Amino acid sequence: MSWLLAFIYFLAASALAVYGFNILLTAWLYWRRRAETITTPALTDMPRVTVQLPIYNELYVVERLIDAAAALDWRRDRLQIQVLDDSDDETTALAQARVDYFRRRGVDIALYRRADRSGFKAGALAAGLAHATGDYIAVFDADFVPPADFLQQTIPHFLARPELGLAQARWSHLNATYSALTRAEALALDGHFAVEQAARARNGLFFNFNGTAGVWRRACIEQSGGWHGDTLSEDLDLSYRAQLRGWKFLFLSDVVAPAELPPQIHAYKRQQFRWAKGSTQVLLKLGRQVLTAPGVSRFKRIEGVLHLSGYLMNPLMLALLIALVPLLLLDTRLPDAMMYFSFAMFGPVTVYALSQRALYPDWLARLRYFVVLLLLGTGIALNNSLAVLEAIARRGNTFRRTPKFRVERADDAWNTKRYALPLGWEVFGELLLAAYACVGAIAAWQHHSIWTLPFMVLYALGFAFVGGLSLWHAGPVHARKEIELATAQ
Repeated sequence: MSWLLAFIYFLAASALAVYGFNILLTAWLYWRRRAETITTPALTDMPRVTVQLPIYNELYVVERLIDAAAALDWRRDRLQIQVLDDSDDETTALAQARVDYFRRRGVDIALYRRADRSGFKAGALAAGLAHATGDYIAVFDADFVPPADFLQQTIPHFLARPELGLAQARWSHLNATYSALTRAEALALDGHFAVEQAARARNGLFFNFNGTAGVWRRACIEQSGGWHGDTLSEDLDLSYRAQLRGWKFLFLSDVVAPAELPPQIHAYKRQQFRWAKGSTQVLLKLGRQVLTAPGVSRFKRIEGVLHLSGYLMNPLMLALLIALVPLLLLDTRLPDAMMYFSFAMFGPVTVYALSQRALYPDWLARLRYFVVLLLLGTGIALNNSLAVLEAIARRGNTFRRTPKFRVERADDAWNTKRYALPLGWEVFGELLLAAYACVGAIAAWQHHSIWTLPFMVLYALGFAFVGGLSLWHAGPVHARKEIELATAQ
């Protein structure tokens, strides 16, 4: 039995090392081109642009979103705004009131509703495209507040480059300092945008539309097959299909669109679950095409597959933990050479440090929250592993949106608002895994396995952190439901 556990551990550790060292490679790719800048061409024309705002039950933020879209600095006779509303609560009335307000002031804005939510966000975008009048399509999710000059900073690139299919902006954060959780989330997203997206774009690798804060050339969408609703990552899916057809993408790191970070751990889990499942679905759908794409360098193809399969790191982390604890209890001797795999941990640390250094003068102070991010990234492995397994098993395809609460200031509350999520059953698995890792840590200490002890401690603290925070954040939601139930009686 020990040989099987050792084999599982070796495979999981080796695969994780590949991903870790590839992240370090990404950091190097970014560093060697860090000085490159993209100059915005002169705006020689104002073509017709359609702004799409897909929403579903967003009563706290829908007005903020519509107001920001209506304030975009673009010729009114060349701008169309579509509020693509699939809501089944008061959001529709709020959205319609704002739409009517701006229509009376000469804005070309309309609210579109479908008979059902087929295809979810992809279906809404496709339905809106059928009524779009613009040659360029900008997309903003409900939690975003695009700056007024967003189109002036993005559209000129399309006019200067006829092969350009997408321009993606960098996300910033409306509430990064709200809590330790949002600080960690901001750190993670900064690493993705400032380093990973920049590295991929500047080195000619595949990269993706992030679902919002980007502009598409309409012809690119249509010639690449349009929006598909068969995955939960319609943005990633269309991105790869478009690039496989030869369209070029541009990442504009200096164009920034602020958004709200999930302040509740359950909302963050839901967001990560959707991203993990959707990315794995796209891997299963397009992975072979990417790996065998004609006319594409081998390096670019391999990097594309590693990009699509990134969330596989979560089940690999679980497999490593599950196999390693009994090996430690049995005092199984593992090859000393495997300790060098731990150097792969320098990949994420380097990426996040580079991103904070590039974006903020107080980057060292912000980097302190890497510890929180490390615990969060470890503890969410069960949640994301379940998502990956659902994708592999081709089980279900329900798009569960991330709830938004319009939390911007320190005194804003999310726990009294309607969309706050209740406790999920996965928290018990997280707490069980924390206890399991504690057993491994004790065994590592007793058997003087010094190089495995830090990883066991990290697993224990990570799962305890996410599980404990889940219990804490569910408390006010449970109390509110109890009060509502008592009032109803």
